[in-house]
Amino acid sequence: MKLKAAAANVLLMLASIGATVVLCEIGARFILNPADYLSVKTASDDVLGITIAPGSAGFDLWGFRNAAVPSAVDVVALGDSHTFGNAAMMDEAWPSVLSRDTGRTVYNLGLGGYGPNQYYHLLKTRGLSLRPKWVLCGLYMGDDFENAFSITYGLNHWASLREGDWSSVNANIWSNDEPPGRFKSVRNWLSRESMTYRLLVHGVMAGAKENVRFEQAKAAGDPAVTVIDVGSEHIREAFRPIGIATRLDQDRREVREGMRITFKLLGEMAKMCRANGCQFGVVIIPTKETVFAEYLERTPGLHLKDSVDKVIVNERLARKALEDALQRAGIPYIDTLPALRAAATRSLYAPTTADMHPGKNGYKVIGDAAASFVAKFASAF
Repeated sequence: MKLKAAAANVLLMLASIGATVVLCEIGARFILNPADYLSVKTASDDVLGITIAPGSAGFDLWGFRNAAVPSAVDVVALGDSHTFGNAAMMDEAWPSVLSRDTGRTVYNLGLGGYGPNQYYHLLKTRGLSLRPKWVLCGLYMGDDFENAFSITYGLNHWASLREGDWSSVNANIWSNDEPPGRFKSVRNWLSRESMTYRLLVHGVMAGAKENVRFEQAKAAGDPAVTVIDVGSEHIREAFRPIGIATRLDQDRREVREGMRITFKLLGEMAKMCRANGCQFGVVIIPTKETVFAEYLERTPGLHLKDSVDKVIVNERLARKALEDALQRAGIPYIDTLPALRAAATRSLYAPTTADMHPGKNGYKVIGDAAASFVAKFASAF
């Protein structure tokens, strides 16, 4: 009898836990936007590489991170994850900040992993149909040039842009090379499907885990991560410079070709906008390394210093080439680097060693800069 009673109690406890989890899941989905928490499900696409899977919770009918697809807007924002708003809520992404600052309607066509090719295609097939007065392209210095190369030479749709002799280029820049790890498939499924899991593991428990990881990286215990910790200025940041150093390397033919493609597509987007009565502009978004260059360069014995230096030097050269190309094409732009550097002590980036995207405060700085940029050209509206 005691054994049966114990078994009954266990079953009752498990049932209670299950019911609680279900209620939490329902409540979270009712109150919160799933697109702010769940990992996205994607589908392959011959032109864009990937798209958000149809019917994904929290995304509009076009598969983007907006409440709905409007009939018309004042501003269309194009970009990658830095425009989508990775590591922040939908209303914290810089296009949302721009909307609040200016009182203008803004539609966000940003998605992680996209680059100049996708920006061009989405402007042509989606953005211009919204009859915008402005189109702002968020160009991320960290990987947009390499993305342009990979998509152009990896997807046949873009073959007309090719001028080189590369073959067998992998366009799948979204592939995950991370080792399988323990229960990875289960964790990935939960990240895509469970709000409760995301809130618990990536919210409540994340802070303690990241403190441990930061201290490990601080002791040079992570081969891919370097950190700075300037307590007097409230700066405690992690960096992953190795991949970015490669993607910005001005000595690589692939990067230079990606830059050529990028400049061409930006010029074509500007022409499309002029033909449709709207103004095209570029919002230049720097890498985290360049934002904190002053602190990185004066940190003695910095782990991965060679990679950090390569990012800073090559990004400076790439930005100069980009600005020259924009000026030749008559395309207005704003470099958000000065504003981000001025706000470096405000916890601009996600507090993690794994994700190098801005957080709420960083996107606020970018959005404010974009709003000031738009205000200068208000008479053109």
